[in-house]
Amino acid sequence: MQRVKQLAAHLSGSSSGLAALEVKRPDDVVITMAIRSPLCKAKKGGFKDARTDELMLEMFNKVIAHSGVEPKAIGDICVGTVLTSDPGYLARAAMLAAGFPESVSVQIINRFCSSGLMAVTTVANQVRSGQIEIGLAIGIENMSENPDKGGPTFSELISCNAAARDCQQRMGWTSENVAVEFNVTREEQDAYAAESFKRAEEAQKRGYFEKEIVPFTVLQKTPGSDKRVPVVVKEDDGIRYGTTQEKLSKIKSAFPQWGNGTTTGGNASQITDGAAAVLVMTRREAERRGLPILAKHVTTAVAGCPPRIMGIGPVFAIPLALKNAGLEMKDVDIFEINEAFASQCVYCAKELQIPMDKLNVNGGAIAFGHPLDESFSVLPESKEADLPGISTLHWGTADCHWSQRAAPSAGQGKLS
Repeated sequence: MQRVKQLAAHLSGSSSGLAALEVKRPDDVVITMAIRSPLCKAKKGGFKDARTDELMLEMFNKVIAHSGVEPKAIGDICVGTVLTSDPGYLARAAMLAAGFPESVSVQIINRFCSSGLMAVTTVANQVRSGQIEIGLAIGIENMSENPDKGGPTFSELISCNAAARDCQQRMGWTSENVAVEFNVTREEQDAYAAESFKRAEEAQKRGYFEKEIVPFTVLQKTPGSDKRVPVVVKEDDGIRYGTTQEKLSKIKSAFPQWGNGTTTGGNASQITDGAAAVLVMTRREAERRGLPILAKHVTTAVAGCPPRIMGIGPVFAIPLALKNAGLEMKDVDIFEINEAFASQCVYCAKELQIPMDKLNVNGGAIAFGHPLDESFSVLPESKEADLPGISTLHWGTADCHWSQRAAPSAGQGKLS
């Protein structure tokens, strides 16, 4: 009955906008842990020799070590992954091998690059509805082992539809379509990419990412041998120091056969291996356990867009998320838009009128790489201040979070 009353209070509109976000309720859906692996260049970086099930196992091991929650207390696990073959088998086996009891369940979700955000949304909604008290969301992609081979061949009954036929096209084609249709120049794309690299380099040099990265122990081949030995990987290895717009301007087009050929290996995201995990529970449960509250999950919005320009999804999803949360653009301090391609980021920022000092403030996927559905976060930039923020993926999924400062003495979330 108490839960029904609280849900009714949420729906009654008794408070709105930022004021509503500041209200602390026992049934708030909060995030108490947000960790990730280093992001490593596919085929070349720290995880190049690791199997997908091994990366899953290590992610589950790190969850047990850092969550502050006994494995049996987790009500459900949702793993987002896109390219992994037989992911249900791998996730179930890896969680059991890590020490989760058989009584804990796991599910798989695939909404392409939004899969990680949807994993968070799935467990958040389970907590919000009272189905579970604690949920674990994981996003993982091993692009060294599972490269993106593009879309499948469709039946003629489907491919006779133009929009359906577009679903078979390569992502580079969609980037060039965005650049042409919305007049995004090569210069704008290179300038955006250079800024992403600059911000990521500065953040890495000052040790910013050390608070969210957990070192991963993986197996790597020794030089000149197929023998694999354990190696500890501690930091992202894809950030190219000293990248400038001038240097980027000299890179040849990656897709000269499409559009104006403005997309390059320098202004698009790298293919990358990585994993991340988020623990979600009610505020009541977090306070009972004395766990730090990093953020409150407010809402999620999804929106479709034409497949031929799939990268502009945030233009549709962000306004929906704001509407759901009772917010306006001016209320949001931090935006994260996944940088699959600079073309779509430049357009989205322009169309939504997002100031650059609020967008991807520590760099994005162009600098770090894009392990498809590991590209979700809890807005780490805003963890140290009381900032409302939005994470989006180019397919059209937006998560709205209200981040909370951790009080150093009690370790509890605090809104000032």
